[in-house]
Amino acid sequence: MAIYKKADARAWARENLVGCSAVTIPSFSADLKRLNERGIRHDIEHTVGLGYSATLLCSELAITPQENAQFTAWVRESGKNLILFFHAAFGTLAENIEAAKLAEKAGADIVLLSYPPQFWPTCEQEIYDYTKSFCDATDLAVMLFPIPLWGFERVHPSGMSLELVRRLLADCPNIAAIKAEQGFPLPAGICEMYHHFRDQVVISCPIEGDAIPLMSLMELQFSGTSNTAWMSDYYPKAFELARTGRFEEAMELYWKVNPARGANGAAAQTYAGGTGVLNRTMWKYQDWLAGFNGGPLRAPAMRVPDRLMKSLRQGLVASGLPVTSDPDSAFMIGRNPC
Repeated sequence: MAIYKKADARAWARENLVGCSAVTIPSFSADLKRLNERGIRHDIEHTVGLGYSATLLCSELAITPQENAQFTAWVRESGKNLILFFHAAFGTLAENIEAAKLAEKAGADIVLLSYPPQFWPTCEQEIYDYTKSFCDATDLAVMLFPIPLWGFERVHPSGMSLELVRRLLADCPNIAAIKAEQGFPLPAGICEMYHHFRDQVVISCPIEGDAIPLMSLMELQFSGTSNTAWMSDYYPKAFELARTGRFEEAMELYWKVNPARGANGAAAQTYAGGTGVLNRTMWKYQDWLAGFNGGPLRAPAMRVPDRLMKSLRQGLVASGLPVTSDPDSAFMIGRNPC
């Protein structure tokens, strides 16, 4: 159960959402019939060791609400002090509400609100109705997530307009944070949300390549959820330096890892713009390079071409970041196979 009352969600988030959030993709058995407990616990222990304060329990893959609850329970046991994001990325509003209730009982602290591919709004009222219905149905704090992945630009050029966000914040008191990516890859969303709402809710810039430079101008306390743990402890360290006024030191680290950042951006450009779906297999491979479990994902799952594997690996090498010497063929087996 939530460790705060619903009415106190914003105060809880202001106090506790500090630092960086990783993304934890569940591991599965070799036959894909069940979750891999050892692999999951390995990943959480590694996440904590790298200095992350939170993680998103990724459900944007073939996992049931009941399995997601078991996933959450194991993570809660292994990461007692981690803030756990339930990923509301199931197929329907009803299924997301069901899964959220199960995840809350299993130890989730907050929700990252996604929108199903089948959700096809043609006006802002429909986006408002879906969002408010979900927020009303959960006692957890909710992180609002405007991003072009949802296709809401057919309704408004920004996807989620300033007016819509303002209305949702007024009517949904458990919206406690905004993962602001309107207009991605441009920084317009984070700038607009920070300008208007930073005193109401926590404003998160999840893109590390933007967040560190913007912290010379903005007081950001939290960044997440995003694909950064593959760069090991770099991001928690750099973010904390920038957050505590040591911007020059943060930027020294920032430029050191630029080869890895460039490789990641180039790989993402091969799929994200045309599909609106994130390649979770690639994210899991990137984490495996940095010592996480790896292992197979259930179909349907995207593939990672050898050429991208090589460029991602070399980006880490060129940045002086930790990278496994294991061959890529070991990725699909995983470090803790079962």
